[in-house]
Amino acid sequence: MTPAINTAKKAKITYVVHEYDHDPNAESYGIEAAEKLEVEPERVFKTLVVSDGGKVLFVAVLPVMQHLDLKLFAKAVGAKKVALADVKLAERTTGYVVGGVSPLGQKKRLQTVIDASAESCQTMFVSGGRRGLDIELAPADLAMLTKASFAPIAR
Repeated sequence: MTPAINTAKKAKITYVVHEYDHDPNAESYGIEAAEKLEVEPERVFKTLVVSDGGKVLFVAVLPVMQHLDLKLFAKAVGAKKVALADVKLAERTTGYVVGGVSPLGQKKRLQTVIDASAESCQTMFVSGGRRGLDIELAPADLAMLTKASFAPIAR
């Protein structure tokens, strides 16, 4: 089990683990997950690590078919300006490899914002901590476990 799955198990929330054969040539990990799990892409969310340009990192959780709106995200976290974090820094801080970064069970807890569209989903899918592994859970449970807020951050 991954730290993400262990976090959900320890919290005793309702969740379902979904595994699929990951294709290393897939152009988009999130779209691949939606296709292979036969789930609407609006319910599959990607996890991005964002930086304020200094030493502060954040986590953005948004639908795989959308892009992070940096201005909306900066507003949501109270920063002047943000950008995607360096890949190596994101991997070192979260303990996960890119394409398998989960909002759950990260090495260091980071301020997390989940796109407001998740609130209309009964369940959502996020990375389970490695490529080819997703965890399905209620948006409220994800927010509780990550101490996240909901805000419109995607376009």
